[in-house]
Amino acid sequence: MNLPNKLTILRVILIPFFVAALLAGGGQIPVLRYLAAAIFIVASLTDMLDGKIARKYNLVTNFGKFMDPLADKLLVCAALICLVELRQIPAWMVIVIVSREFTISGFRLVAAEQGIVIAASYWGKFKTTFQMIAVILMILNLPVLRLVTDAFVWIALILTIVSLVDYVAKNHKILTEGRM
Repeated sequence: MNLPNKLTILRVILIPFFVAALLAGGGQIPVLRYLAAAIFIVASLTDMLDGKIARKYNLVTNFGKFMDPLADKLLVCAALICLVELRQIPAWMVIVIVSREFTISGFRLVAAEQGIVIAASYWGKFKTTFQMIAVILMILNLPVLRLVTDAFVWIALILTIVSLVDYVAKNHKILTEGRM
């Protein structure tokens, strides 16, 4: 159990604490929303750190390859579902985002069975960055940042769709021909 894998596990462990802080009191207790934002930020930073540390120190493991993207998806999906509950994002947007995640995971699973690794694209990285910022802004729910928050949500949604189209266009042969 190396440091990157411990960071990944920490991210998963933080999820229930994040959810509890965000939803406590119907999401109406500012100090708990700030706590939820802090937990989400820490968890998001572990996502960035674990990969960098694993690559830099050659600590990449099969556990990390499996759990890191899963932990990332669990964190973001938990946040978005809570934000639907708090009526801060429409359910249809979350369905689009979650559907994209399942689709890409499916592509990666089929590719892995063929010995092919589908690397994260720049579009996917931009999407993740904008999603994380949008989630943090929605958690903070500051009226003065309403327009900025809305902009980040829409940009994250657009990047979600663009990154899906990019993945499918670049990797369609995995499904249609069995190889790339």
